[in-house]
Amino acid sequence: MMREVKSDRPDAELARLAAGGDAAAFEEIHSRYRRYVYGIALRMTGNEADAEDLTQEAFVAVLRWVGRFRGEASFTTWLYRLVVNQVRMHFRYRRSRPEEQTSDGELLERPPGAAGRADSRQVIDRLAIEKAMRRLPPGYRAAFILHDVEGHDHEEVARLMGWKAGTSKSQLHRARVGLRERLSARAPALQN
Repeated sequence: MMREVKSDRPDAELARLAAGGDAAAFEEIHSRYRRYVYGIALRMTGNEADAEDLTQEAFVAVLRWVGRFRGEASFTTWLYRLVVNQVRMHFRYRRSRPEEQTSDGELLERPPGAAGRADSRQVIDRLAIEKAMRRLPPGYRAAFILHDVEGHDHEEVARLMGWKAGTSKSQLHRARVGLRERLSARAPALQN
């Protein structure tokens, strides 16, 4: 059981100490940000068990990479990127090894080529959305991903990006308009 560690030390100092092998500093980082990391993982996966696993993996990654935190952005921004990357690797691994669960929780491997036409359409639609998102200006794209994809509210988006909440709302609105325009140009039949 981990003991509760509380200090007023800034995140950058804790990161520097943890990088140097200070276990108490790492425990403080874990204590401060465990719920934050879990929340990100849960919003992205929608699955409590996966979120727990990814929280563990993220803190292993923090332990491994905390020495690379340079303090150019806030620690939470650095940590957020690290968690998002962990979740993305998780999804990439899952896509490369599709599996299904039986009613009693046992895993069944899906045979190659088991995806139907509906799955193919969903993949094509998702690729079109991703392509349209990549064409958005960086601020629009960040606002859309943080708010609509990952579920942050405007205050969280503003804090993560160094904006005001009004800027987050404006960027999100413009992102949605841009996506709508790009996607409707791709499929005029959807405009009806």
